[in-house]
Amino acid sequence: MAVAPVKKLSEKRLYVPEKEFSAEHKEQARREIQKMRRNITKGKRYRGIVRTFAKHGLLHLLQDRQTFLLFRKSRNKEEEEQLRKIGRRLRLVFEELGPTFIKLGQVLVTRQELIPEPITTELAELLDEIPPMPFLYIATTIDNEFPEGLKVFEWIDPEPIGSASLAQVYQAQLKDGRKCAVKVVRPIVDKLFEMDIAIIKQLVKRVQKLLPPSLAASVDLLGLINDYYSSSTNELDMRIEARNMNEHREIMDEFETIGVPEVYMVTEHVLVMEFIDGWNLKEFPVDFLTFEERFTRMVDLAHYYIKTFSQGYYHADPHGSNIMIDRHTKKAFVIDWGMVGRMDSLHTEAIFRMLLLNRLNQGEDAAEAALDIIQPTPYTDPVHLKDQLRSMFIHYVNSEQASKYNWGNLIIQIITIGMKNYCRIPNGLALWAKGFTAAEGTARWLCPEISYHTVVESADVQILRRWLSRRFNFRANASFIAEAAKLVGTLPRRMNKILEKFAWNDLKLIVENRVNDHLVHKVNQMVNRVTLAVMASGLFVGSSILLSFGTEELKAIPSLRWLASGMLWGASAVSAYVIWRVIRSKRA
Repeated sequence: MAVAPVKKLSEKRLYVPEKEFSAEHKEQARREIQKMRRNITKGKRYRGIVRTFAKHGLLHLLQDRQTFLLFRKSRNKEEEEQLRKIGRRLRLVFEELGPTFIKLGQVLVTRQELIPEPITTELAELLDEIPPMPFLYIATTIDNEFPEGLKVFEWIDPEPIGSASLAQVYQAQLKDGRKCAVKVVRPIVDKLFEMDIAIIKQLVKRVQKLLPPSLAASVDLLGLINDYYSSSTNELDMRIEARNMNEHREIMDEFETIGVPEVYMVTEHVLVMEFIDGWNLKEFPVDFLTFEERFTRMVDLAHYYIKTFSQGYYHADPHGSNIMIDRHTKKAFVIDWGMVGRMDSLHTEAIFRMLLLNRLNQGEDAAEAALDIIQPTPYTDPVHLKDQLRSMFIHYVNSEQASKYNWGNLIIQIITIGMKNYCRIPNGLALWAKGFTAAEGTARWLCPEISYHTVVESADVQILRRWLSRRFNFRANASFIAEAAKLVGTLPRRMNKILEKFAWNDLKLIVENRVNDHLVHKVNQMVNRVTLAVMASGLFVGSSILLSFGTEELKAIPSLRWLASGMLWGASAVSAYVIWRVIRSKRA
């Protein structure tokens, strides 16, 4: 969440809880919040979502697979413009539907390998800074969370210094005189999230069925939504954010020029933390820090990011607006810890191995490391995939973070190439790449004179030490030791059983053939169409035989005439349906 610059407070703007928040105010706010929560039902919300999609002309995205043909690699100008219109309308839909969909849109922007660029460009304009809720509702939340209620503060400014889709941040002072920042989750947003995610999962299951088979094999939309849901619900629990802050404060302990605000108090919906009086990286005065001070903070931040990345952590939003330079200590404080997650440490090891190999112009080895990150599927051509990776790596051998060939973009390109070759991508990788790109951007703001890549390479000993500590860790190898001991201990008995089978001529080899699910689906479709075609032929033949009787016979038996006509019309309907299905499947 971006925090606005600190503003000078006047006595008129200070909120005194004892005088201005009466029992009547509390009760009125509670009733209104309860009413808003009662109005959030699955039926109402589902109808509202469908109505909004229909209003902006996007309902076809949930029911027509022809739209997904535009997601292919090669598109003409007309199709590009069509995608831009879809992206523009999708952004309006997300803004109208509120916090859940705004956060979903921001996550989809990071999946540039999945969503075409014209759409992600439009979604990137989704504003995280939205109009704040009235302070009365926020005050009610604070009053409900603490035993002392608002009396825990000496004063609190009713004008927020930050207002995002999920929470609002206020400046305040505790009774003991400490200045603090108070981050409060918006009322009802938790129930809205729960309801929206349940609906989104239903819609995503429908969209997954509309994807072309090759794309469906490499894309797990439900997994993406589950990953988004878990990270977003973490942002709704301030206790998790406080735990993240405390964990990363310990990781940062070895770096002198960077820090994490101290947590004063925390509940499920309210976080009270140290107030940082200063500027964010994009606004601090250029002459406030000398070159040496900027360089030291850049190195410490870079080495901290490398340390966390190599351990499998990622901070998906370490951009300049979330880092404050304290005007008193000159330390760089990371203030927003909502979008923090974990990724498999073996994947992060493969990423750094690939980066360092690429800097040595060892494209073949770097491509092998990349294949430890992305997973080929039956639709992948391995030779073509490796050739594309090697061709792409050449551009990044002597790259700098100031150019378009920076390392954050390199990881995005690997994801993109993997998707184009129908590879399965780890769900957390896109957010990891976003965090790495934002870290490079932070380095550019702090010290553009020094290459971030050079700073990363200076930590190669640190990276190698962590790799080796994981590889030769007793706990990590305990299962290997146990399995080896079991193999050695049971080997004589297993060999004896095999020899007995040979002696009795009873050795069997069971071979089981597994058919691809997509092939089974295609065969079932063909069988169904052949069956319908046979039925249509039978009806045609039957109606022809009946109609071959003379007119006098048909007049004598009216039911026979009706039967013949019904069979003829039925045969025509079945034939038309079969032809329509065949044409539709070829178009899809």
